Amino acid sequence: MQATMQLWNVTNLGFYRAPLPQTGCAILRNYTAEYLAWGSGPPIVLIPGLAGGVGLTSLLAAQLTQEYRVLALQLRGETDPFVLRRRFDLNDLVDDIADFIELLGLECPVVVGVSFGGILALQYAARYPSRLSAVIAQGVDVTFAPSLLRFAIELALRQYSLPNHNPFLNQFFQIFLGKRCEDANLLNFVAQQCWQTDQSVMAYRFRLAEQMNLRPYLSAIRVPTLIVTGQLDLLTTRQGLQELQRRIPRVDHVSIPEAGHFAFVSHAPHLATIIRRFLRRCLAE
Repeated sequence: MQATMQLWNVTNLGFYRAPLPQTGCAILRNYTAEYLAWGSGPPIVLIPGLAGGVGLTSLLAAQLTQEYRVLALQLRGETDPFVLRRRFDLNDLVDDIADFIELLGLECPVVVGVSFGGILALQYAARYPSRLSAVIAQGVDVTFAPSLLRFAIELALRQYSLPNHNPFLNQFFQIFLGKRCEDANLLNFVAQQCWQTDQSVMAYRFRLAEQMNLRPYLSAIRVPTLIVTGQLDLLTTRQGLQELQRRIPRVDHVSIPEAGHFAFVSHAPHLATIIRRFLRRCLAE
């Protein structure tokens, strides 16, 4: 799995302590999905975001391995940009998740999605309510509302060929961490993982995110739902959070102080603790 091999040279990140995962391939209807698997126990299917693939979610996965079997699914296009020649939309990506869960014989797993993956996780919960036990999404909004930041990201991805080894440009990822990152290893890890996603794939997913509207799906989500936001996340809105809380029947919300959009990286231990507490409470009900 080329897209994840480079992550193992960052074990000097203070909270990263876990054995190497197992690697696997699942032959789905529309692509061969690579995935990583950690730990043992009840299954969690972890859906990565717009860039960085399963490698960027590895810090969070590592924190959950003592109690759960975590399977991080590589999204369509991550390791093969040529699949973009055959157009697909968010519904197709949700169907990929359904195919993956069915192929691996996972009985009512927990589905966790971060950023772009959180959109897919919530749509999966709405469309396949009997195929999961709970859904957790971090860094999501109801729609992708216009903003200057989003316009700048879109313009850069669509119009310019960006160098992936530019220290100045890599400082851009500070925005998604919520505040200035003093840990050079962590910032380098984020940049390294994100640039492993082809720029054309990022741009394509960005267009899908622009078209996203979760409103028709929210009332159909019947499983216990946890929405997690970073206090400093510039890509989510208070209005969107309120609408998620109002429309989803069984929803909890937790905000992580001092965290940005990449809370699943910078605050992986904190987020994992939130997830474990939520799932324990769900099992006790």
